[in-house]
Amino acid sequence: MNAPLHIEAITGVILAGGRGSRMGGADKGLQNFNGVPLALHTLMRLSPQVGEIMINANRNLSAYESFGVPVWPDSTGLGEYAGPLAGFLTALERCETPYLLTVPCDTPLFPHDLVARMAQALAREYADFAVAAAPEEDGQSRPQPVFCLMATHMLESLVRFTQGGGRKIDAWTAQHKTVVVPFDQPGDDAHAFFNANTLAEL
Repeated sequence: MNAPLHIEAITGVILAGGRGSRMGGADKGLQNFNGVPLALHTLMRLSPQVGEIMINANRNLSAYESFGVPVWPDSTGLGEYAGPLAGFLTALERCETPYLLTVPCDTPLFPHDLVARMAQALAREYADFAVAAAPEEDGQSRPQPVFCLMATHMLESLVRFTQGGGRKIDAWTAQHKTVVVPFDQPGDDAHAFFNANTLAEL
């Protein structure tokens, strides 16, 4: 069996670079949830699970910088608001640890053992990617590709994929060995991966 990944080997990136179109153009990561900005909720939940942490954002950078971690806007030539893969690319370029974990800014209740379980699966399967899977509203468990753990050497592959016009996470990960990590076990919160797309849902 492959050696387990240590927490210090993993950098977490919070993806807050979207245009928030379903929230009327609001900056999603800065919308309050229980009185605290969504991205800050995510930061507090992720920090104990990883060695380093950063935020990918494309506006209101000083607000994100006030959370006390590095903030990087999309540094790619993919155009404005090119989707989550632009954030993946930016984070892989900036990552100084062997592994990178991506999480969205709008899913503040993800599991406290998210990283541990994904790292264990990645090592066990000698995989290139670990992707979380969780029950959705219809009760079916589906991959949540924005929750993704990968080795930083995947940067070269992602550059090739995006330069070829690719924009979908699952189309990229499908080119490599991917292990899907289920979060539907007894004791798992069925709503852990619920994400707020509108202000009403929030």
